[in-house]
Amino acid sequence: MTLRMKVKVCYKLELKNMILKDEIHISPQLCDPEHPPESMRRVPDCGIEDLCIDLKAPASESGGEGGSHQRPNLAPRRLPGQPGGGVALALVPPPSLQLEQRLAQRHVKGAAGRFRSQLWQARAAILASVSFLTLNPAPVQLIVQFLEQASKPSVNEQNQVQPPPDNKRNRILKLLALKVAAHLKWDLDILEKSLSVPVLNMLLNELLRISKVPPGTKHVDMDLATLPPTTAMAILLYNRWAIRTIIQSSFPVKQAKPGPPQLSVMNQMQQEKELTENILKVLKEQAADSILVLEAALKLNRDLYVHTMRTLDLLAMEPGMVNGETESSAAGLKIKTEEMQCQVCYDLGTAYFQQGSTNSAVYENAREKFFRTKELIAEIGSLSLHCTIDEKRLAGYCQACDVLVPSSDSTNQLLTPYSQVHICLRSSNYQEVIQIFIEDNLTFSLPVQFRQSVLRELFQKAQQGNEALDEVCFKVCSCNTVRDILEGRTVSVQFNQLFLRPNKEKIDFLLEVCSRSINLEKASESLKGNMAAFLKNVCLGLEDLQYVFMISSHELFITLLKDEERKLLVDQMRKRSPRVNLCIKPVTSFYDIPASASVNIGQLEHQLILSVDPWRIRQILIELHGMTSERQFWTVSNKWEVPSVYSGVILGIKDNLTRDLVYILMAKGLHCSTVKDFSHAKQLFAACLELVTEFSPKLRQVMLNEMLLLDIHTHEAGTGQSGERPPTDLISRVRGYLEMRLPDIPLRQVIAEECVAFMLNWRENEYLMLQVPAFLLQSNPYVKLGQLLAATCKELPGPKESRRTAKDLWEVVVQICSVSSQHKRGNDGRVSLIKQRESTLGIMYRSELLSFIKKLREPLVLTIILSLFVKLHNVREDIVNDITAEHISIWPSSIPNLQSVDFEAVAITVKELVRYTLSINPNNHSWLIIQADIYFATNQYSAALHYYLQAGAVCSDFFNKAVPPDVYTDQVIKRMIKCCSLLNCHTQVAILCQFLREIDYKTAFKSLQEQNSHDAMDSYYDYIWDVTILEYLTYLHHKRGETDKRQIAIKAIGQTELNASNPEEVLQLAAQRRKKKFLQAMAKLYF
Repeated sequence: MTLRMKVKVCYKLELKNMILKDEIHISPQLCDPEHPPESMRRVPDCGIEDLCIDLKAPASESGGEGGSHQRPNLAPRRLPGQPGGGVALALVPPPSLQLEQRLAQRHVKGAAGRFRSQLWQARAAILASVSFLTLNPAPVQLIVQFLEQASKPSVNEQNQVQPPPDNKRNRILKLLALKVAAHLKWDLDILEKSLSVPVLNMLLNELLRISKVPPGTKHVDMDLATLPPTTAMAILLYNRWAIRTIIQSSFPVKQAKPGPPQLSVMNQMQQEKELTENILKVLKEQAADSILVLEAALKLNRDLYVHTMRTLDLLAMEPGMVNGETESSAAGLKIKTEEMQCQVCYDLGTAYFQQGSTNSAVYENAREKFFRTKELIAEIGSLSLHCTIDEKRLAGYCQACDVLVPSSDSTNQLLTPYSQVHICLRSSNYQEVIQIFIEDNLTFSLPVQFRQSVLRELFQKAQQGNEALDEVCFKVCSCNTVRDILEGRTVSVQFNQLFLRPNKEKIDFLLEVCSRSINLEKASESLKGNMAAFLKNVCLGLEDLQYVFMISSHELFITLLKDEERKLLVDQMRKRSPRVNLCIKPVTSFYDIPASASVNIGQLEHQLILSVDPWRIRQILIELHGMTSERQFWTVSNKWEVPSVYSGVILGIKDNLTRDLVYILMAKGLHCSTVKDFSHAKQLFAACLELVTEFSPKLRQVMLNEMLLLDIHTHEAGTGQSGERPPTDLISRVRGYLEMRLPDIPLRQVIAEECVAFMLNWRENEYLMLQVPAFLLQSNPYVKLGQLLAATCKELPGPKESRRTAKDLWEVVVQICSVSSQHKRGNDGRVSLIKQRESTLGIMYRSELLSFIKKLREPLVLTIILSLFVKLHNVREDIVNDITAEHISIWPSSIPNLQSVDFEAVAITVKELVRYTLSINPNNHSWLIIQADIYFATNQYSAALHYYLQAGAVCSDFFNKAVPPDVYTDQVIKRMIKCCSLLNCHTQVAILCQFLREIDYKTAFKSLQEQNSHDAMDSYYDYIWDVTILEYLTYLHHKRGETDKRQIAIKAIGQTELNASNPEEVLQLAAQRRKKKFLQAMAKLYF
């Protein structure tokens, strides 16, 4: 038996925690006439339309566990003839309801018990029927759900979608949404934070409608003074929201990370985005009117009222049921005039401040509004419930306005340090800025980020040619550094760079800043410790003793550091330089040290360190040895370094003076050669050669070898850079060194490397191939490697069968890059395989090979080596994207034992080689393509595009000529397409598809269908020359309803030079012109 009842669900809003409660009203006329209920509580009708529910006998009770959390099984169906469309629900109650039903039947027998049981079923069914309501929802969620249900379109009998009907149900749902907003006291901060622009627009428009604002009437044309208080407040709320929304939309918003692609969700998001853009467009058009409305509100001298839940109920009643209360009465929540004006002033100030970026005169209006807001806040106090303004943000606006529009009647005493700094910068009063920064080191009132931004601005002006600012930059940087030190931060890199060359003025200023930045009487121990540590580190970083004594004798230094700490500092500096004598007691100047024998020795040692004149060095050493014979003066400076293969021979000289002189001359010569001071290096080596010729043939040959290396470096750094060939005698000396067979001569490996690299760089391939003695190939691995490289370069133009040398070179490099494996038996008896990174299987280590290659400059040799390593990298089994290179076909295509090759080291070597080759010639398109392929293989698509475009630019005069087809091959174009696709630049993908020999329409069309494109989209249509793609674009925009973009595509397709009837030459010229412009645009984007 089925009992049909007509029920009404009545909703109440709990004011404290906004819990939606339900009550059930059962109409007696629809109950079972034989068993009416004993008592029935009447509930006023709230207006939710009636629901018809079929209560049927419950099914079996084997429903599984779940308790009261299980929802009833509902099968909704429409009942014919019901007003508003009833819903029939077949209910199987959950176990909890079944239990209560059994308890009810146990205690109340007969019809009353059965009815009470079915009443529980009715309650559960009613709650399930309004499934759009969540359990204990937040207020803003209620607003969204109510308005979403009220705005759902309906479907008529012909299955046509109709707009939401204006029936009782939808009006009540909108009223409920307004009641929730009224409960939140119409706080725009809360509403804007949680509601989207379309939802809030719908809510405020409903507020305007229910407040009797005539539709279609401009708010600026309405006199707020004559309107009812609640109506005027509704207009103010809407226009305040309009201004705030416009300002908020101007800020950049980080896009949320998209989840798994779902078509329905994406369509919904796209619709909401388009709706938001349309609303913002209308709001921006009405922005001037909204500002005028808010300005008019400031002239009101009466209190306003905002709707509450009670006033909304009164407005929803029939006119005869209002009992004399109207919306113009004092009903509602009272908003004082000062509170209203304070909030409106702040919103107007933000609007004017935003407009100031295009019209600086408007900043004056913004300043006036913000300072008026501060005055009103002071009057209202902090107990206001309806004036919610972020006072910190307001203070920031006021400071910005002080800077942008300083008041004429304000004095420097009233200005904040922030404003004073900006005024000084505007007037170029940099000394005052420095004084403000020094004073701020005591108060810490200016943010560190602001101080750093001031320094960056000064750096930029200095780099633009204003040399007078160099000193200012140092002083400001010193102030910032002291502030960082006091707050426990590290010293900045900028300060270290500016302090590389200290002088007396810099030291004096730094000490002044330190002294004025700390109050020794009030400072904490941590501040004193930070300052003391900074001064100690400055001393340790100085090499000039005069500057060290300036700091150590300063009053602040003496006060902060105890005697023990100063002694420790002296010990540390002695360890750094064993011949430094520091006076523990503070002295005023270096020259105040009394003259003594030890001082004279120290002065001579100081001169010895600085001098690069060999005859002066000899004279100083003679004087030093005349003063004392117990010292080893070659240890005066720890910067004097001689290779270990030479030091044993030199230190074996018995005469102390000769030993010191030879050691120092060689050490200074090697240092000068390292810093490319070749003239002094040659003088020092020549003097040393003259000295050792008298007593040591071994050292004489050593010096001849070093002078040969010096001459090679001199030529490579001088005339060799312009391509001038070296003198014949230098080439002969290099050959002589390679063929030298003198026993017991200490040789440096770097000289052999440089000699072989020298021969390869100047294309002395014939000598390396045919004239090198056989013993050299066995004893010198660099000669062996050089011979293989020279032979491979010579055989390169020949047929593939004759490239035997290329195979030999391949095997040598593979051996160098192989790892040696060792078997080791563990404690458990198992044998494990151990690999060594640096293998001794090859003729040299990989690090030595890389060091040798970095001495080469000949393009063909570098291309051959790079090609070999690229091929070795591609042989790897798990490689996904091959790297392309020139002459890659000359190498073998496989390796017998892949496991023995250290492919990680190969990959690192390839990257190192490409970086080095591009430093030699950044305009070699082949090397640029290799670099781009490396970035492509490692998923760095933006960098890959940069180098692909650079490769095309260098061989086409920045795309003013056609890029050669052997540079932009189909493989390169396809990789550029993939890069753009993975960067979501889908329009660029479609344009690049035209560059292929056969246009890839499938990829082009698929990319154009993407709506989430991160490129210029329709701005690129002028670069498309294929009519088929343009026609597809026209169809696609027409299908989407994008009229503006469709017109751009039509304009592009309508150009006469793209007419299919044109001669082929005209079409090719049109395509070439568009290729040029597109590639230039891409280059500007990625360079």
